[in-house]
Amino acid sequence: MKYRRITTAFLLLLGSHIALIAQKYDPPNDEAEFERQYQERIKKDRLNGVYIPRNLDDVLVQLNKLTSDEARQKFKSIPENAVCKVMHNRLGQWMIANWSFYEGSRLSNYLRSAGVTYPDDMADFLILAYHRHLNGHPVSIKELSIYFREKRKQEWQQRQDQGDVLKEEVRQLPKPDGADTIPSKTPAKPDKAPTKAAQKGSTRKQ
Repeated sequence: MKYRRITTAFLLLLGSHIALIAQKYDPPNDEAEFERQYQERIKKDRLNGVYIPRNLDDVLVQLNKLTSDEARQKFKSIPENAVCKVMHNRLGQWMIANWSFYEGSRLSNYLRSAGVTYPDDMADFLILAYHRHLNGHPVSIKELSIYFREKRKQEWQQRQDQGDVLKEEVRQLPKPDGADTIPSKTPAKPDKAPTKAAQKGSTRKQ
C-alpha cells in the first residue's frame, strides 16, 4: 500500500507526459517488412510525435525533464530491490509504449546492442539505472546488462524445470496376461532454449 501511494504520486507529478500514447503502428505482414520498418524506425529521433532518447545518458536527462523534484524524491525513496516491481506496471509500461520497445526505436536498438533484448527487461533496466542515478550510485551499462541477461536465463531455466513436472504424464502399461496395469511416468521433453531470432521477435507484439 505504501509503495502504491508512492507510485500514484510519482505518476501524477509527471502530469500529462505520463499518459500512454495511442501508437499509430501498422504491424508488418512478414519478417522482411518488419525488418524494413525496424531499420527506418531506429534512425528517427521522434516516433509518433514523441522524442526518443538516443542512449542511457539521454534517458536520464529526459526523465529529469519529465519529473518534478518531489516526484524524484518519492521515486528514489523506494528500496532498490523493490523499485522495478513497484514501477514496472506504470512507468515501465509508459516507457515500453512511448519509446516503442516492441516496434523498434533507436533506444530499443541501443539497449539490444547492450544485450538487453526483451521490452520488459529494457524498461526495468532503465528504471533501475534511473533509481541508482538519483541515489548517487554508479550506473554501469555492462553490469546491468549482464544482470538482466542472467536473470532472464534463470527464469527460463526455472520454467523448464517446472514444466518437466507439470507436463509429466502417467501412462498405464499393461502387465502380461491381462494383469493389473502398472503406472509408468514419462516426462515430456523440455522446450528448446529461445533462439536469437525468437529474442528479436520479442520486439514485436504478439
